[in-house]
Parts: sequence; C-alpha cells; structure tokens
Amino acid sequence: MPDDQPLPRVWLLTDARNDAVLDQAISALPPGSGVVFRHYHLSGHERQDRFAGIAAAARAAGHRVVLSASADEAAAWGADGAYGPLERLAPSAGLLRLAAAHDRRELLAAAAARVDGIFLSPVFPTRSHPGAPALGPDGFKELASLTRVPVIALGGMTAARARAMGWPRWGAIDGLAAKVRSRSG
Repeated sequence: MPDDQPLPRVWLLTDARNDAVLDQAISALPPGSGVVFRHYHLSGHERQDRFAGIAAAARAAGHRVVLSASADEAAAWGADGAYGPLERLAPSAGLLRLAAAHDRRELLAAAAARVDGIFLSPVFPTRSHPGAPALGPDGFKELASLTRVPVIALGGMTAARARAMGWPRWGAIDGLAAKVRSRSG
C-alpha cells in the first residue's frame, strides 16, 4: 500500500439502497474513513458523474474514495483505489487495491496477490446476499487470522457489532446509512 494512503478503519459502501442519504452518511463518518463507490445500478456517464459528486463530498470530509471497478478504470476516474474481485485488481502505481473475499480460497488468493486490504463477508446475515451463509464472528476471525493483510469485516456490520467483535476495520452499506435515515425520516 502506498505510504501516503493509510488504510481507513471504517468504510461506507454505496449502492442504490443508501443513495438518498449518502451526503449525510459521508459527513457522519469518522475522520479518515473510506468510501467504496459501487452504484452498480448506474451505467456509463451517469455512474461516472455520480462518482465525481460522491468523491468530492468524501474528499471534502477527509475520506479516501475507492471505485468498484478495474484498477485501470479507478485510475482514469481519479479514485484512490480499486475494489472488487481479485481478477480486476492488477497492480497500479499509487492505488489502493481492496479485494472482495467470501471464503478461505478467495482470502488466501487475495493475500498472495499482496492487495492492500480484504473485505471478508458476510460476517452476519445481510440484505446484499439474502440467504447466504454468514461466517459469524468466530468464523470471520478464524479466516482473518490466516493473513497479515488487513481484513475488513463486511456484511451486517454496525459500529456496535464491530466493537463487540473487537475488530478494528469494518464496512457497511445499511449499517452506516441507517442512523442518517432514522434522523431524517
């Protein structure tokens, strides 16, 4: 990982579900957090325009911005990094590379590729993957212990769950936007 880009501890992942509250959710993040821009429901220029707006808001609040796309596309869009399956994360100078993993094989492959961080999910049941078996806190920690690469807990995560697990790095879609929705609703 580039020395000038420390890996944030808290990550907000974007999608259609939390789009309406993203500006407020981003401003409510702890200083130095990260935002992973996904927005798979948008395409082409619409997605790129939305990324530019989210990136500006995130950077104004002092956060890192990572694009769910190939490293080449992330670099072209001015992102701080790329997120996704390992096959999209070819090394790119100066970019964070954050892999998605769901099991031992994917975790070890990401670690062997020397990515900067690994989102391991789902820790708890989640709306993103309904019915998918959750790792649970113990299963998550067992897998995370297999690598020295920073592992980010994802899937049904909230600040309270991260504290209860004693896990320093975590990310959420709903878990970071729900507070904003409840205040504005």
